[in-house]
Amino acid sequence: MTAITEKSNLNKKRTPGRPKKAINRSSILMVRLTPTERLLIEERAKKAGIKPSEWFRRAAKSAKVFPRFTAEETAWFRMLAGLANNFNQYVQLAHTNGLLSMAIKGQAVIRQVEALLTKLNKHDG
Repeated sequence: MTAITEKSNLNKKRTPGRPKKAINRSSILMVRLTPTERLLIEERAKKAGIKPSEWFRRAAKSAKVFPRFTAEETAWFRMLAGLANNFNQYVQLAHTNGLLSMAIKGQAVIRQVEALLTKLNKHDG
């Protein structure tokens, strides 16, 4: 029986060097951290019993990121910026043409801005 095991051991060729890893991590991501952030990550990794890089990978996989503003809110901000630009133009015209001629147009713009700000405030709550 030992002759069979010796013969099978001779048939297996050993490859020199370190065995290949199952996952090849060839991409590098450089992240700048404050000393406090680094200590926080290192402490949490130590508590988990893993290396900081592994903790960071796992945290990245399980993190939930929410957009800062929705597409609708972004459109509102653009509209608000446009209205502010229009209002500035009306104020400049009022200075050159006289205040009474531009008062009606200015009030219409102010109503639009107030309506948009009301929408934004209701959406936050």
